[in-house]
Amino acid sequence: MKCAVIGGTGLIGSQVVKKLNAAGHEAVPLSLSTGVDVITGQGLEEAVAGADVVINLTNSPTFDEAALTFFQTSMDNILAASHKGGVGHVVILSIVGTDQVPDLVYYRAKTLQENILKAGPIPYSIVRATQFMEFIDAVLSSTTEGDTVRLPSTPIQPIAAQDVSDTVAEVAARSPLNSTRNIAGPDVFSLDELGRITLNTHPDGRTVVTDDTAGMFAAVHGDVITAKGDARIAPTHYSDWLS
Repeated sequence: MKCAVIGGTGLIGSQVVKKLNAAGHEAVPLSLSTGVDVITGQGLEEAVAGADVVINLTNSPTFDEAALTFFQTSMDNILAASHKGGVGHVVILSIVGTDQVPDLVYYRAKTLQENILKAGPIPYSIVRATQFMEFIDAVLSSTTEGDTVRLPSTPIQPIAAQDVSDTVAEVAARSPLNSTRNIAGPDVFSLDELGRITLNTHPDGRTVVTDDTAGMFAAVHGDVITAKGDARIAPTHYSDWLS
């Protein structure tokens, strides 16, 4: 199976390429560095022509209103190029509960991306993951003031990037779901608790203060970005990942 992995040099994409090639498929990483631009369309048609599956792992460079334009334009271009190239399956990576957080523009943008794919002409699969363990340090940094980290008590269920890439590769190698698969880490924490666990394991002089108005996750109400129902639970625990 020939797989065009757009965003194939990033955190998830590079692992997906390795996993698919190891399984005997032909996975080609595509990105700006390989001459493929999903916004202008440069190099896109040539890159996906003849692929059995296109895996779109690109991400908006910002989390503001510009994210809406990014996902609208990139998905329109990817679907048009894929349809012209005879692609039979398009896969994207999204976020668990993204349609349940209307106060976050980035989550609205990811919902828009999903809806464009669903309405498009090509069979599809959507993999929704919870928050990556690899991004927790960035979350802490975003609300750090001096030696204090302010975090809300929002429930989250962190997942390791390796477990995400396993599922994306698996879904891409099979028949289109024409629906969504949710994946999550095995443990639920409040975000402030997770911050304390992180800094207790790797102390750097900062302390966590609970502040339900702090940072982007303050806009999340209840447990909407944790796993529900038939979500697949990944094996990697945060404590093991930290160590």
